[in-house]
Amino acid sequence: MRMQAAEALLAERRPHWTRARFIQVAELGIFDRVELVRGELVEMSPQGPSHANVIEILTEILIPKLVGRARTRVQLPLGLDDDTQVLPDLAIVDRASKRDDHPSSAILVIEVAESTKRYDTIVKGPLYADARVQEYWIVDVPKRAVELYSAPRGGVFTKHSKVTKGELVVPRFDDVRIQLSDLFDRS
Repeated sequence: MRMQAAEALLAERRPHWTRARFIQVAELGIFDRVELVRGELVEMSPQGPSHANVIEILTEILIPKLVGRARTRVQLPLGLDDDTQVLPDLAIVDRASKRDDHPSSAILVIEVAESTKRYDTIVKGPLYADARVQEYWIVDVPKRAVELYSAPRGGVFTKHSKVTKGELVVPRFDDVRIQLSDLFDRS
């Protein structure tokens, strides 16, 4: 009981960060792999080799196919709202999105999960749905599968499917396809 009271008191005293404050402090070089999630600083998990390899493979596939058509952002910030700025593994954003700030939404966000699937599903999924990300993929490295979330409405994705073989199609770019075997057999 005492521990719960102590945690509640600490939570009251924890500062609520805004994106503006977060960016100011980040520019000083104080943070190392930290995201801002609903006003809280969240340390990111370190990347294992399989995680890094899948990001590299996705980057090699997506950038050449989307150059001039969309912007492919690799581990770069998305400023989802006034108190949330995350670093998805990959984000495909509209070419026309303004460049004077981090994009606030995306056509596609991809998170590669080697050990973070639960967090990517429970925490990040609703954040991306709130920001009206058109489609969200979680690449589940241990299970060699990709979970697809789409049709955001009211802070949730209303469609969900799982792909374990075959190919993935990038939303709005039907000609951009990724063979699932390429993600895991080359990593």
